[in-house]
Amino acid sequence: MCYYNGQKVTRTEFIRLKGLEKAVRNYNFLNVGVHNGFNYAPCAILIPSEDGKDFEVVQAEWGYVPGFVKTRSEANIFRAKYTTLNFKSENLIYKEEGKKSMWSSAAKNRRCLVLSTGIVESRHIPKIGKKGQPLKETIKYPYYVTVKNQEYFFMPGLYNEWLDPETSQFVNTVAIGITEANALMRQVHNTKLRMPTILTEDLAYEWLLGKPSEERLSIIARTQIPSRLLEFCTIDPDYRTVKEATPRDFKELEPIDTAYLNVAEELPFNHWPDDLEPVLAGDEQLAGTVVESTVRTYYPPGMKQGDLFN
Repeated sequence: MCYYNGQKVTRTEFIRLKGLEKAVRNYNFLNVGVHNGFNYAPCAILIPSEDGKDFEVVQAEWGYVPGFVKTRSEANIFRAKYTTLNFKSENLIYKEEGKKSMWSSAAKNRRCLVLSTGIVESRHIPKIGKKGQPLKETIKYPYYVTVKNQEYFFMPGLYNEWLDPETSQFVNTVAIGITEANALMRQVHNTKLRMPTILTEDLAYEWLLGKPSEERLSIIARTQIPSRLLEFCTIDPDYRTVKEATPRDFKELEPIDTAYLNVAEELPFNHWPDDLEPVLAGDEQLAGTVVESTVRTYYPPGMKQGDLFN
């Protein structure tokens, strides 16, 4: 799952993100180190422009609200009951029993990108009883996870423009896609074994501005980033109140097993370019290992890779 997300962007980073010299002061939701999803606070999403050739950075409440919800109190009850901070990528179009999912319409018509400068997930370690036995009760150790050499990255989102009857204004609400955890995140998020979907630049473009088929959308939504492309550290548990991820060591905590750095990680939905995984290049021990080819995106005439973010 993904319930805590950072969106702290400097002026320089924002200008590069948007490609336009707009004042950062107009976007007061881009200064939070850690968003607490359960507060449904405003966050930044990218939505297509009306002509579908560009994008806008807009504000949205984290926690999807469908159109049939009529009041703010009903919206809060709905989001608490169904935890619509995330959508399960496997159920993007269809539920397990084969029926259309509640996300299918948004998947076709209301896709967006959710900006992130880092996510927070907690590792659960059982408490030890008086006789040395592990207890059901656990201690939660929060980790801050980022993408190596990237100041920010994008996750696939689904949004809905919901009418708030209390203000008579439309409010964007959003859910973030989650997928099966990689080797690192299976250790960090060791209760659910899930992680947010993190997209390559090509796939971010295709998700936001392309016209993928239902099957293709499901493949993109399930993208798994290789563990070796992520960085992580433990942080102070006060991140919920101070809204910042402050690094902190826990001497009693057994370190993460980083053996995945030395092996070819098998991920069925790894669409990240092989040249970002230097461990695989020229490694004789891995000869004969088949790595899934990168999924290629084809752009409309006049559009090329990088145009979305430059």
